[in-house]
Amino acid sequence: MTLALYHNDMSSCAQKVRLMLAEKGLQYESRHLNLRAGEHQQDWYVKLNPRAVVPTLIDGDIVVPESNVINEYLDERFPDPPLKPADPFGRAKMRLWTKQLDEGVHDAGIAILSFGVAFRHQYISKGEAGKEMLESIPDPIKRERRRDVIEKGLDSAFFKIAISRLLTLYRDMEDSLTKHAWLAGADYSIADAAFTPYVVRLDHLDVLGMLEPTPRVADWYRRIQARPSFKEGITRWENADYLTLMKRQGRENWPKIKEIMASC
Repeated sequence: MTLALYHNDMSSCAQKVRLMLAEKGLQYESRHLNLRAGEHQQDWYVKLNPRAVVPTLIDGDIVVPESNVINEYLDERFPDPPLKPADPFGRAKMRLWTKQLDEGVHDAGIAILSFGVAFRHQYISKGEAGKEMLESIPDPIKRERRRDVIEKGLDSAFFKIAISRLLTLYRDMEDSLTKHAWLAGADYSIADAAFTPYVVRLDHLDVLGMLEPTPRVADWYRRIQARPSFKEGITRWENADYLTLMKRQGRENWPKIKEIMASC
């Protein structure tokens, strides 16, 4: 068995796959890409992943892109321990959770929160190089959302939409966690691994106050942090330079974020 993972240390999508690998106890070759240097936009990588995003899993001669697809692939390829619910309805609930991530939670939600609060400053500081990185984003909808939030920050209409979408997500998680211990049922599953980065990012931005209306989600996150996979998949990859920027900008912008939350 030869597994390799093209990933980035602070990427939410890469985090969920590293969590899955850690939960499975799988060893892999780390192939880290510097996203701010545009390494994921080079021709050789786009041939592996046409959307020019991370992560991409390599399993021998097999190439698997897209984090949610990778996690299901890993669970079927390495079924012990199983991280899908045993019953069909449980698996359906798990997939209804992960499906949301590709329908707005990621690109229109947590990514816009991150860019509006912190990452926009990296693009702006690079000047023309930052503009070139932005223009290299293949998806035109994603590119224009990023452009608007880089230019306008928290005043972007997309930023307000992102806050509203995330608050809806956390309320939905809260409701699910009133019924059972984990998102899709009584046991930890792919759904929990998939959604962990979308609370980790609040932590890294120092805006965990967004969870104040949803105490069960806050408790779920504490239990997630106590799992050995969290250290292996998240903590050991934390980038100190990014964290410094993220926390500083998060604290600075928290009063405005609370205002936006109150209007949602």
